[in-house]
Amino acid sequence: MRFAAGSLVTILTLVLPAAPLIAQSQAPGRMYRIGWLGTAVQTEPERERLWGPFHRRLSELGYVEGNNTVVERRYSEGKLERFPSLAAELVRLNVDVIVTVGQPATQAAQKVTTTVPIVMTGVVDPVGAGIVASLARPSGNTTGLSVLSTDLVTKRLELLKAIVPEVSSVGVFRNPGNKSNELQFQSIKTTAEALKVRLQPIGVRGPNDVETAFQAATREQAGALVVLDDPVIYDQRAQIAVLAVKNRLPSVGGLTGFAEAGGLMSYGTNLPEHFRQAATYVDRILKGAKPADLPVEQPTKFELVINLKTAKTLGLTIPAALLVRADRVIE
Repeated sequence: MRFAAGSLVTILTLVLPAAPLIAQSQAPGRMYRIGWLGTAVQTEPERERLWGPFHRRLSELGYVEGNNTVVERRYSEGKLERFPSLAAELVRLNVDVIVTVGQPATQAAQKVTTTVPIVMTGVVDPVGAGIVASLARPSGNTTGLSVLSTDLVTKRLELLKAIVPEVSSVGVFRNPGNKSNELQFQSIKTTAEALKVRLQPIGVRGPNDVETAFQAATREQAGALVVLDDPVIYDQRAQIAVLAVKNRLPSVGGLTGFAEAGGLMSYGTNLPEHFRQAATYVDRILKGAKPADLPVEQPTKFELVINLKTAKTLGLTIPAALLVRADRVIE
């Protein structure tokens, strides 16, 4: 085949610049390493509900586990004292970013590294807990999402009072090892005084404390139960829900999983969306953004879930006005 000189020059001009571009697109890309520091290994449904949105959002952003991304998962199995060693292990693995679930995990990660970026999730009051300097300008190596529980816990008590207006003593399950629980408890006290409700703080540090916590609630003659947001307590939500019904205690928690497990009601952050947004933070950091420059996000959508089956078992009638406001009713 013969080409005219001018044609040959045109062909070479078109083909040669393209060669480096083709080689570049075929070159192996970087392998990203993401650390995940949580409380407990979740059941498959719970893993799908929380990890699923995070994982799917990562994939949408181009991070495919097993292809260009490795996720190192570490769980304390309900033992807060394990967090420091697990966080240190993730740092030794040279992860690019650590995603933490809850305040204890976040603070443990902060203690072992000031350089590896940390994306927190499920933290109640990051400013009050000293995790970040401010929501607008976190400073340091930590940013992420807050669940606003100090504000929402007062609303939960009001909702509980609307269902059982005669209640005068309310047990409050909290984890003494989680400083954010103290912040939540202090927040609820003013509302309790206005509603003429006496609060009974009851410590729950782990699964072995749940039954004794209900015994304490009985001794204190609690007529209802508020469960504060804490990863360790949340992992025991099924047992807490069962024992609350057994002890005839209307109960309210913060995350929808509590009502789904059999608790009377839950009101709080849309957790699947919460974890989906965490993936967006990871993406921005892996692309070069500094945590100190990424404002902490506060939730804008909250869910009220009422378990009518539990209400019927307890002989309670849910006010029609409250049912209308519910995002979901479990029957």
